[in-house]
Amino acid sequence: MGVTETQTASPPTKRPVRQLLAASVGNAVEWYDWYAYTFLATYIAAQVFPKSADNSLVPLLSTFAVFAVGFFMRPVGGLLMGAVADRHGRRTALTVTILLMGGSSLLVGLTPTYAAVGVLAPVILVLARLLQGLSVGGEFAASTTFLVESAGPGRRGLFSSFQYVSTTVGQ
Repeated sequence: MGVTETQTASPPTKRPVRQLLAASVGNAVEWYDWYAYTFLATYIAAQVFPKSADNSLVPLLSTFAVFAVGFFMRPVGGLLMGAVADRHGRRTALTVTILLMGGSSLLVGLTPTYAAVGVLAPVILVLARLLQGLSVGGEFAASTTFLVESAGPGRRGLFSSFQYVSTTVGQ
C-alpha cells in the first residue's frame, strides 16, 4: 500500500539532529539556571536579606518567596515568547530566552548585599527572578514546539521527549 497525498506530511528539516541538540542544550541551560537559585538559597539569604531578624529562618523563607515569584511569570513568558516565535521564528524566540536567562542569572550573581545597598538588594533579586520566570516560561513553550517541528513524520514523539530529558539534565 502506497502513501496517498492526504497521508504525506511536511518534509523533515535538513538538520534535525542539530536542531534537536540545540534545543536540548538551550533547555538544559535554562533549567540549570532556574534551579541553581535553590541550591544557593542559603548563601543568597545571608547576603541579600537583613540579618536583624531574631529568627534566622526569616531570610531563608524570604529567599524562597522570591523563588516563588518567578513562577508567576512563567505563563506570561509562554504567551510573550509564543507571540515572538510566531512572528519572528522559533530560533529567534529561543535565542531571546537564553539571553534573557543569562542576563537575569548574571543579575542574581551581581546583586549587591543588603549591607551595601539596603532594601535595593531584595528588589534587584525580585527583578532578576521575574526575568528568569519569563525566560523559562518562554523557553518551555518555544522549545517544545521547535522540537516537534524539527522532527520528521514518525519521529515527533521521540523529538518532543527531549524537552523532558533536557529539563531533567538541567536540574
